[in-house]
Amino acid sequence: MNSETKPDAILLASCPDQPGIVAAATNLILEHRGNILDLDQHVDRDANTFLMRIAWQHADASFKEAFSAIADRFNMKREIRDPRKRSRIALFVTRESHCLFDIMARHQSGEWEADIPLIISNREDLRPVVEGFGIPFHVFPITKETKAEQEDQELALLKEHNIDTVVLARYMQILAGSVLEHYKHRMLNIHHSFLPAFPGAKPYHAAYARGVKIIGATCHYVTADLDEGPIIEQDVIRVSHRDDVQDFKRKGKDAEKIVLARGITAHIGHRVIVYGSRTVVF
Repeated sequence: MNSETKPDAILLASCPDQPGIVAAATNLILEHRGNILDLDQHVDRDANTFLMRIAWQHADASFKEAFSAIADRFNMKREIRDPRKRSRIALFVTRESHCLFDIMARHQSGEWEADIPLIISNREDLRPVVEGFGIPFHVFPITKETKAEQEDQELALLKEHNIDTVVLARYMQILAGSVLEHYKHRMLNIHHSFLPAFPGAKPYHAAYARGVKIIGATCHYVTADLDEGPIIEQDVIRVSHRDDVQDFKRKGKDAEKIVLARGITAHIGHRVIVYGSRTVVF
């Protein structure tokens, strides 16, 4: 997409379903000399909720203020975002490197319009890998006694670098408190199973013991309820009786990489709307 066809504003909106929402929003964009490039919508009939994403160019500066009246009229939750602004992503890692390598390959190839100013860990294991990419690596050892203090220091570092998105790339610590509160619906995690199923530290062993025929991965936003956050992306890979636990792990890592990458793409592309415990991904 060249600069002439890229949007300079994106609306993400949700409200009780009712007639006239699309007409009101699109007519206002037209009145303010905007050119709509993309529009998608969905109605969750069970929740009586209307959800919409509109991307456009060139609406004049008074549009946002004028749109407030429409939002009030329809009792609408909304965000108007600037997609020209590059995302600033911080990665959290521990020991496993497969998601880290995949993210860095996509980042260095220019797949995402995003910067990764820093990477945080609770261990030193991946320092040589991270420093090989030329990115500052910060270690905050976590114990029960120091957890709250260390997370406050992590948050201060994230704010210092203007981080807007946090990605837990197999970070094996439960985040809570200040970091979690500040990055509500802006912190992504990859879970090494197709949720909700086979929780715990050894999901592939449990799946193998049950003789499953698919394994998978789940990317979701992080909430205070462990592994219960709104799901952004999922996928599965077939396995068979010929596969052992190591095969499960190898195939599972492949799923984790691609599912996390898809989740990041959707998030930084302003395509995810969270409502309640669910999402729509346009």
